[in-house]
Amino acid sequence: MIKNIAKKTLAVALLAGIGFSAVAQERVYVIDQRDVVAKSGTGLCWRTGYWTPAGAAADKAGCECDKDLLPKTACDAKAAPAPAPAPVAGPKPTGEKITVAADALFDFNKAVLRPEGKAKLDELVAKAAQIKLEVILAVGHTDRIGGAAYNQTLSEKRAAAVKEYLVAKGIEANRIYTEGKGKTQPVTGDTCKGNAKTPALIACLQPDRRVDIEVIGTK
Repeated sequence: MIKNIAKKTLAVALLAGIGFSAVAQERVYVIDQRDVVAKSGTGLCWRTGYWTPAGAAADKAGCECDKDLLPKTACDAKAAPAPAPAPVAGPKPTGEKITVAADALFDFNKAVLRPEGKAKLDELVAKAAQIKLEVILAVGHTDRIGGAAYNQTLSEKRAAAVKEYLVAKGIEANRIYTEGKGKTQPVTGDTCKGNAKTPALIACLQPDRRVDIEVIGTK
């Protein structure tokens, strides 16, 4: 549910020394210590705040991550596969993606964690303690009710509230990255009819109000 073609990308690159890095003006995707692009649970690449179409065309992972957005000639020139690097021995990365309904974390149209939401995040903290944690990615989403700017801000606030709680539970702040997608990535499709804020529409759009949380680390 984290779709990587949204206009708003990660605002910062992961800090060096925690297993992921991105070099300003050179790499426009988040890469791990093996120089492999970090991807979401659905296989989509994570961009850094330096991402632009031109930067993607210059990045060696651009054709892998954003081929549809680049000029055809840019990827044709890179079509010949390079010899695969020798595998790096080490712990096998593990990733677990957890989708939490926003209504389980927050009241409707709010960004303050409910007690039930805190309990959900406590479960996540317990799971993170069982691995060598590298990063947690939290992405907030909203339904389509309301304006785009309002929903973008709400989704960011919800993701930030999740981060604040996890930090309070002992997870290092520089291991948690947040992003808000607003109402740009609904999962309900065209199943919910109408635009009036009725109880029926609010209930129908509930699956769109969610927070995608991905825990990445090694066992």
